[in-house]
Amino acid sequence: MSSPFPAPTQPWSPGTRHPRGGRYFEDFTIGETIRHGLTRTVTQMDNMLFSNMTLNPQPLHIDAQFCATETEWGKPLMNSLFTLGLMIGISVNDTTVGTTIGNLGMTDVKFPAPLFEGDSVHVTTEIIAKRESKSRPDAGIVDFHHRAYKQDGTLVAECRRQAFMRKAIPG
Repeated sequence: MSSPFPAPTQPWSPGTRHPRGGRYFEDFTIGETIRHGLTRTVTQMDNMLFSNMTLNPQPLHIDAQFCATETEWGKPLMNSLFTLGLMIGISVNDTTVGTTIGNLGMTDVKFPAPLFEGDSVHVTTEIIAKRESKSRPDAGIVDFHHRAYKQDGTLVAECRRQAFMRKAIPG
């Protein structure tokens, strides 16, 4: 059975995406903001599973009684690392799926407002910089600024991320 994906040697033209949907280095424009179509309502199960999988026993995330009686929130706060992962995950289909070589780092990670069970998250990504790789002619580095908002427009998370991206035309 042959692959349903086109051979990687097919000609590339600007705007042509990877068969999985990601963009190549050449297709990112500095200053562009992408409004991602995927949204996600977060649940307490997300919070419990993520906190347990990462061995995080913080009662701020997993203990409703503790939160009701000992915190200013009155209810469990979504685990911030789950929020960070969700924000970047929502961006992947429109940016890097199939075209990234790897993440190079994340900086300026902030959580300016709380996220709770039942909130729905939507994300934007701004392209803030890009440059060709000095060591690999088939790759470049793209700097993203991801922002996550809940349903009322409140910013709940943001970060800058550098991704090592494939070029469509090595040069």
